[in-house]
Amino acid sequence: MQAAGCRFYLETRYFFMMHSLRRVGQWPWVSLGAGAILFAYTGFIAILLAANLIYLFSDMADTGATYFSDIFRSPDIRYAAWLTLWTSLLSCVLAILFAVPCAYALSRLRIPAKPLFDMLVDTPIILPKIVVGVTLLVFFQTAMGRGIQGLGLQFVFAPAGIVLAQFLCVSPYALRTVKSSLDAVDTRLEDVSRTLGWSSAQVFWRVTLPMIRNGIVAGGVIAWALAMGLYGPLMVFAGTTRQMTEVLPTSIYLELSVGRIGTALAITMVMVFFAMLALLLFKRLVGGQSLW
Repeated sequence: MQAAGCRFYLETRYFFMMHSLRRVGQWPWVSLGAGAILFAYTGFIAILLAANLIYLFSDMADTGATYFSDIFRSPDIRYAAWLTLWTSLLSCVLAILFAVPCAYALSRLRIPAKPLFDMLVDTPIILPKIVVGVTLLVFFQTAMGRGIQGLGLQFVFAPAGIVLAQFLCVSPYALRTVKSSLDAVDTRLEDVSRTLGWSSAQVFWRVTLPMIRNGIVAGGVIAWALAMGLYGPLMVFAGTTRQMTEVLPTSIYLELSVGRIGTALAITMVMVFFAMLALLLFKRLVGGQSLW
């Protein structure tokens, strides 16, 4: 009986799939138009990146400048690169530490006002990033914010403020990535584990967590990549002081402000390279899962 039902299901699905394909074939302009728009869009992005590389290398050939070696020899750029590296990694770790339990609560628990929590999680995504910096700056002017800094935790115009701003901006993306992995897990596996006498903690550590490890790593990768490129809230909340709160995105701004376009473009290309590596790793880990 089960075999007959399975066969009927497969034949029905095959029929509708082939019917849909025949309908698409009746309007080839739909496929051609969609493909042309995709080609134009991705082609424009590729042209932008290629134009930057061509401009940079042609300028280096004409002037004999060595922008890439210059940025690695500059103490200011080296400090900015080191500050960017450790702050983005720290904010990435913090984002994952918060993302996993929050994603589990949104995916598995029945909590009151769940849509409200879900909306608040997404708020830093839809807000302009510079607004995040403004809200942090204003918060630390209140009595509560001054009380926190009175404990010796300096955030405003300090490296700790960079981590805080990065964490607030990138943690929703990590949370959504982890939640999409949790939503893809068959909850029947967890239910069966509980019937065998395992506690909720044992089910989470031995069943759920191993199945979402790729999603956790992918969330960390996307959080790290986004933190590395964050600029607006850092400029407002942490400042752009060299050898103190300057990160690579602010280095690009400072180099452009004094007319060193070649140096700014070299830093940009280095950041694009690492961003593309992070994107490739993220795509490989997440695959076709939807973040929402």
